[in-house]
Amino acid sequence: MSAGIDLQNVSCDFGNFRAVDNATVAIKPGEFFSFLGPSGCGKTTILRMISGFIEPTAGTIKIGDKDMKGQRPNQRPTALIFQNLALFPLMSIWENISFGLEVRGVDKATRRAKAQALLEMVDLPGAADKMVSQLSGGQKQRVAIARALAVEPAVMLLDEPLSALDLKLRQHMRAELRAIQKRTGVTFIYITHDQGEALAMSDRVGVMSQGRIQQVANPRDIYNNPVNGFVASFVGENNIFTGTVTNPAGGMAGFDTAFGMFRARLGEQAKSGNIKLYVRPEHTILSETAAAENAVPVTVSEVSFEGAFIAVHGKTASGQTIVAEVRNDGSATVPEIGAARFAHFNAAHASILPDTTAVA
Repeated sequence: MSAGIDLQNVSCDFGNFRAVDNATVAIKPGEFFSFLGPSGCGKTTILRMISGFIEPTAGTIKIGDKDMKGQRPNQRPTALIFQNLALFPLMSIWENISFGLEVRGVDKATRRAKAQALLEMVDLPGAADKMVSQLSGGQKQRVAIARALAVEPAVMLLDEPLSALDLKLRQHMRAELRAIQKRTGVTFIYITHDQGEALAMSDRVGVMSQGRIQQVANPRDIYNNPVNGFVASFVGENNIFTGTVTNPAGGMAGFDTAFGMFRARLGEQAKSGNIKLYVRPEHTILSETAAAENAVPVTVSEVSFEGAFIAVHGKTASGQTIVAEVRNDGSATVPEIGAARFAHFNAAHASILPDTTAVA
């Protein structure tokens, strides 16, 4: 059985420091939900409040419609996988997995059978009698997941469990985690600072900054429709222009810059204050002639090979760098350094957003 989690106006203070500020989010039963943000943004504090290791200063946390106030960690239907995994080195793998069952008084034969079934689920069927030291990093991750699942939690809490793995293994384990979550139907709450992990695995993502949840949406909306400059910049790369909004109408607006008048989508929160225009490099096009709108003359200053794409850097007359990404599929001509080009973008792929986070 999975359970939903409801955070209602949750705050957490450590002395005079507010680690989490008025967080409200409803996580659905059986959902893979990620909290994404930089170090110190409050995401791990939220995880520890859900698990019961920290009590909120204010607000309510409900798991499956039950208020968790006063409930100790062992009284909650949650299992927590720490960043360091915390496996027991002197126990065999099956004993590690079944440790929680042993604490609950389950007999040895039942524990062994349960551990074996979970090892098969995480694709380690022959590892029951091995020791932790005999496993690779990815195998240890699977054992930690199996151990957490052994106690049949309604909610699985994962605190950056893949951060110590190399890139290829991390990418492989993303798919493994997602597949395990789908097979079990358990609600997963995942903490990460890695946007690739959050976007690849999650049903929805909550982006955090300075203790506040900035935006909650599915990965496509987080990337394509960020609500402010922090979300746009933290999740992906951007070319950023300063200017002022003119003639807003129908969700679009003019944007008066030092390079001329641009046209772009107007974000819902772009009302006043420090407003900027954001364009992703993959939506920036380099051409030898100027487009009808949204074009900036540049001189190619750097060409970086990134594998699947090539990043072409252009300098404006004022010295601002504009980056365009060219797919490495042989279909596009990569200009030489020193070549004169125009960087331009479609208005539908540019966003005018407040260059602030949602912090009072």
